[in-house]
Amino acid sequence: MAQQDIASLSVKPGFLPTVAAQLRRRDPRSLVVNGSIVMLLSTTLVSVLNFAYNVVMARMLGPSMFGHVTAMVTLLMLASSVTLAFQLVCAKFVARNDRPGAKAAVYRSLRSKAWLVSLLMGGALFAAQSPVAAYLHLPDGNIPAVLAIGIAVYVPLGVRRGAMQGLCSFGRLSTSFIVEAITRFLAGVLLVAIGYGVLGAVGAISAAVLAAYFCPPLGRELKVQSEAGHPASFGEGMQAIVFFIGQVIINNIDILLVKHFFAPELAGLYAAVALVGRLVYFASWQVISAMFPVSAAARPQDEDPHLVSWSLLAVLGISAIFVLVLSLFPHLVIQTILGVEFHQGEPLLALYAAATGLYSLSVVLMAYEMSRRIANTGWMQLLFSGVLVLAITAFHHTLRQVIVVQIALMALMLVVVLVPFLRRYKLALRLKPEAQ
Repeated sequence: MAQQDIASLSVKPGFLPTVAAQLRRRDPRSLVVNGSIVMLLSTTLVSVLNFAYNVVMARMLGPSMFGHVTAMVTLLMLASSVTLAFQLVCAKFVARNDRPGAKAAVYRSLRSKAWLVSLLMGGALFAAQSPVAAYLHLPDGNIPAVLAIGIAVYVPLGVRRGAMQGLCSFGRLSTSFIVEAITRFLAGVLLVAIGYGVLGAVGAISAAVLAAYFCPPLGRELKVQSEAGHPASFGEGMQAIVFFIGQVIINNIDILLVKHFFAPELAGLYAAVALVGRLVYFASWQVISAMFPVSAAARPQDEDPHLVSWSLLAVLGISAIFVLVLSLFPHLVIQTILGVEFHQGEPLLALYAAATGLYSLSVVLMAYEMSRRIANTGWMQLLFSGVLVLAITAFHHTLRQVIVVQIALMALMLVVVLVPFLRRYKLALRLKPEAQ
């Protein structure tokens, strides 16, 4: 049955079995595979568009000015810790509720809270635009204020995407990301071309968030009357917030620290290397996004360790391919994508991809745990993110050293997450045949 068919069942009054029951009766691995294919195909297009945006910005603005744009993107990513927390909680409880009205109630409740939080975040950045611009050595103090417009809508966008994800409506979810990428590219090229420079590139980022909020429209699945069900709990929300705060720090804080500690040209070079290396994480996240609602919808007695095993293998394969390609053809990648101005970053490409791949494997395990129960892995990740900040602050003599610090810490975190996971699910595999 197609994903669209599954979604349409939830709006038929009295239809049994429900969407959640359908998910439970089907092979969860097939849902993850199908969802991963849809998300990976859309991610390919989104990645091309994002690359096009970044490549054009880098070529039009040069390394130094491109570093300013990347710093603003990084601030948006830091704000995404809250956005992604709302998205994850919405996806989990939309998937967990059986009745359409209960799913709609979860969405509406989280949407109202998201608007409040997002407006506060945007207002805070607008008020702090001068000190932020000074810390990041930005050429125009108004640049953070322009970004604040996008941040003011960013959290509600996460709730909408979480609802799509929870319904396994991967087509709509993919469209949301594609609309955002297309808008960012077209608006960025236009605004920079007519002379707005960094301010125009950042304005395109905010315009893209606004466009993605309104397109695609929500499906009829969430337009039914609300009814009681399993509401999103405070504990789940805190777990998600802690998890994503740690995640965005690990994924983004190196950009801001390098921007502060290094000259603008070197900061721009590092930003370009990170742009390529982080494709590993973006591709891996699509596998995780497909796995999460399927795992969350399964009943406790139906827990399937093979589901996460498949996801781990998929992410491992993605990471290995990226590292291999960037090790063998760094010059071709840099020349093709960014141009000769960024050739000094060639030796750093595979290293950065390796660090990102190690982290992606940890995220698979942590996300699976969060889909099943209140997990402590988010707090552990938050601890590692703090250690990463301290480590880069202490060891940043060269850009290579900054990346090596990340590889060492991400490898250690993977071991810390993997050992208890293997112990627990080795027991689960042994008990599953007995339960059957």
